[in-house]
Amino acid sequence: MAMFHLLTAGYRGGNVASTVSLIESEDQLVVVDPGMVSATSVIVDPIRRLGHDVEDVTDVVISHHHPDHTINIALFPKANVHDHWAMYRNDVWTSRAAEGFVVAPGVTLWETPGHTPQDVTTMVDDGSDRIALTHLWWDEEGPSHDPFATDQAALEEGRRRVLNEATLIVPGHGEPFVPGSRTPS
Repeated sequence: MAMFHLLTAGYRGGNVASTVSLIESEDQLVVVDPGMVSATSVIVDPIRRLGHDVEDVTDVVISHHHPDHTINIALFPKANVHDHWAMYRNDVWTSRAAEGFVVAPGVTLWETPGHTPQDVTTMVDDGSDRIALTHLWWDEEGPSHDPFATDQAALEEGRRRVLNEATLIVPGHGEPFVPGSRTPS
């Protein structure tokens, strides 16, 4: 069973920070979207409060390649890094499709393009919830139309897919929320 922890909720506006999460799954620790934050301690301190260190992190998933979601990958020197088409470790590039790739028990990647052609959603099963860590939404409000989307139709298709499965959504730049009738699709 996987356990989800919100390390920091992202935000946007004058400044921007990504939502950063940690998933504990058996002997693996997975960090999702270690991007821009006000200080690296915003990521590192909650990991330490949970009893871990940055060297304990086994995997990092990036939802897409924008710096606000990737800039702090190097905090995790022993981690495999996962994106839409490969896994990376030191100087080894292992090509693979993201769709259906199991990062850890209860942690699976879905290809959900739209914001960029390379977006992935990390799906987490914790035994009671199905949690989607995704950039299909920036926050609970959406936006309904992503002004930076490379393919709004694909983004909306990904949203429908996630809404059919997820009981909790962890958006790219905001607090987790329970999807409902007002959630942009």
